[in-house]
Amino acid sequence: MKKYVLDLKVVSVEALSDKHVLIKLTDEKPLPEILPGQFVEVKVDHSPATMLRRPISINFVDRETNQLWLLVAMVGDGTRQLGKLQAGDTLNCMLPLGNGFTMPTEKSQKYLLVGGGVGVAPLLYFGKLIKEFGADVTFLLGARKASDLLELDEFAKIGKVCITTEDGSAGEVGFVTNHSVLENEQFDMISTCGPKPMMVSVARFAKKAGVECEVSLENKMACGVGACLCCVEKTTEGHKCVCKDGPVINIKQLTWDI
Repeated sequence: MKKYVLDLKVVSVEALSDKHVLIKLTDEKPLPEILPGQFVEVKVDHSPATMLRRPISINFVDRETNQLWLLVAMVGDGTRQLGKLQAGDTLNCMLPLGNGFTMPTEKSQKYLLVGGGVGVAPLLYFGKLIKEFGADVTFLLGARKASDLLELDEFAKIGKVCITTEDGSAGEVGFVTNHSVLENEQFDMISTCGPKPMMVSVARFAKKAGVECEVSLENKMACGVGACLCCVEKTTEGHKCVCKDGPVINIKQLTWDI
């Protein structure tokens, strides 16, 4: 796919929690084709410590309003600077980068999208496209506590939402792989994004259940185009750059101990 470097205009910046913001961007021209699971590399201004662009998952694409959403966890100086953006500001983005999730091929297919923490970000747009295709989508979202759950209202507009929290403050208590939906329903595809231990557990469940599974890796990425080699992941086909050959990879290609 063709890549673009665009100066996108900030429409709004909404605080979703004390450490997460939702940044909505737009452009004068229609946004380019974007696949679910792809990401952008953003240039961070006013942050001397942030020399390289920061990779951010594409949270949502609204074609009616020509908006691109980025769900940002403010964990370092660079992302904290992004949280200070205001409506009318400009954010330089290189996009779309990487390979996306596998879309359904039949309307009878049932997808389970599993997210943890800010890893829920790419699942919103993916779920929207699955619904538009006509297949069934269920979300399984996990967090440490209720206040860490993000965009629940948006997910509920698309499909069934199942929740786990480690402290039991919302949904079922425990981790995502403890949720009863895994025992009560069968799925044709599981797609997941979040902390690696969570994704490994989901991959282990999928392998045992004989269900196809894709994970969106969150290796540290700098260039976004496979040049710097800092995001390399060992696979059954050799070492691959997550930014270029991923971030979405089928678990059959990974060398994880599952």
